[in-house]
Amino acid sequence: MALKTPDQYIQSIADLRLRIYLFGEPVEDYTTHPIIRPSLDCMAMTYELARLPEYESLMLATSHLTGEKVNRFTHIHQSVEDLVRKVKMQRLLGQRTGSCFQRCVGMDALNAVYSVTYETDQAEGTGYHERFRSFVRDVQERDLTVDGAMTDPKGDRGLPPHRQPDPDMYVHVVERRDDGIVVRGAKAHQTGACNSHEVLVMPTIAMREGDEDYAVCFSTPANAEGILYIYGRQSCDTRKIERSELDVGNRRFGGQEALMVFDDVFVPWERVYLDGELAFTGPLVERFAGYHRQSYGGCKVGVGDVLIGASALAAEYNGVAGASHIKDKLVEMNQLNETLFSCGIACSAEGHRTAAGNYQSDLLLSNVCKQNVTRYPYEIARLAEDIAGGLMVTMPSEADFSDEEVGPIVRKYFAGGCDAPTMDRMRVLRLIENLTLGSAAVGYRTESMHGAGSPQAQRIMIARQSNLDHKKELAKVLAGVGEELPTTCPGQHEVAAVAD
Repeated sequence: MALKTPDQYIQSIADLRLRIYLFGEPVEDYTTHPIIRPSLDCMAMTYELARLPEYESLMLATSHLTGEKVNRFTHIHQSVEDLVRKVKMQRLLGQRTGSCFQRCVGMDALNAVYSVTYETDQAEGTGYHERFRSFVRDVQERDLTVDGAMTDPKGDRGLPPHRQPDPDMYVHVVERRDDGIVVRGAKAHQTGACNSHEVLVMPTIAMREGDEDYAVCFSTPANAEGILYIYGRQSCDTRKIERSELDVGNRRFGGQEALMVFDDVFVPWERVYLDGELAFTGPLVERFAGYHRQSYGGCKVGVGDVLIGASALAAEYNGVAGASHIKDKLVEMNQLNETLFSCGIACSAEGHRTAAGNYQSDLLLSNVCKQNVTRYPYEIARLAEDIAGGLMVTMPSEADFSDEEVGPIVRKYFAGGCDAPTMDRMRVLRLIENLTLGSAAVGYRTESMHGAGSPQAQRIMIARQSNLDHKKELAKVLAGVGEELPTTCPGQHEVAAVAD
């Protein structure tokens, strides 16, 4: 078992020497950059907890490829219990980081590609699955982080990939050689991209005739020649440059998104897992989306736990913890949060074995889970802001609290109740701000809406998976639809006798 330590992981990312741009400039030492480092520390927590015996059942699993214990983020699910433990692991990490820990998308991509390559081989006689098994084995043995890359910029969404005015709006093959392929394009909104060792690229939609060059799935090292990362901005991100523990809210952790550009990147054939097989792009997208929408029933719930705890502390520090309306709001927040967790557990418990042998979460319930995630965290955040009060977004900076002249003044006037130190009250309010409005909102509030697909994408899948015809048949049977009515209604004579 070769599990990396957090320090080994961080050094391994530094060794990649990725090409990263931030604020229009290349970032040389990105592992120490104040805006990037919190996301790296967040990812490192997936390595830290994996080494603690008390979390072994959640963080580790036994590889069916090697028989060794591996980090669950590199595991191919072998049972319903694996699916359930995945969600519980994600909740744990959300609780520990209060942010997006970025590694879920790679785990979900590994499992989706695993089953689809097997079925492609069975139907088309290709050799993709064994190639992919070799890739997974290497990821497990070296304890690597994989970035799952699905979302393309898309350009004009009313046009298919091959009809785009700019063909690079979707990642596509521009050259096929004896030794591999050359790809061009970009992947947008890539969670944890700059913190990953490997990139697993998938098509972003079900492809149709004419899209053959876009129906491509492959893996590549994150530092392959021709790959460029343009780091995404987040709300309040420059507070991290100020080195202010108070003003950032979450003192240590944060998320990360980036635009990943492929400028004629070479991929050897042993790392290609789909190339033109149009019929299998749809199943790949659906299965990945199912896994990733299942994930939100764990990670967002864990961050929700932090937000609920911070809200309860804010009420206590404000001196209103005993108010009935505050208690009721906290109950509502917990009810919404546990509903999301129930959805995550339900779609896991109803999972099924694929032809390849790994387990897939229930697609209907996975989409129901994510559809609820597009709503409930917004209400939880609203209630948190209600409880916190307006000071959450109007308080002075840490520099003011530390200043010799005005520091005593702001500490005096922003004191709360319950003998809580003023600065503890401010820290909690800043954390709520971070979770609902600041940089962590990307990993909680806004990502709840758009991560793993838009709300409409889930509704399309719910409509497709809900088997409405079967439900209509159930109603027909009970209502007797299509049956002839009897010439004499049952009980007619008895009713007439009573009337006489």
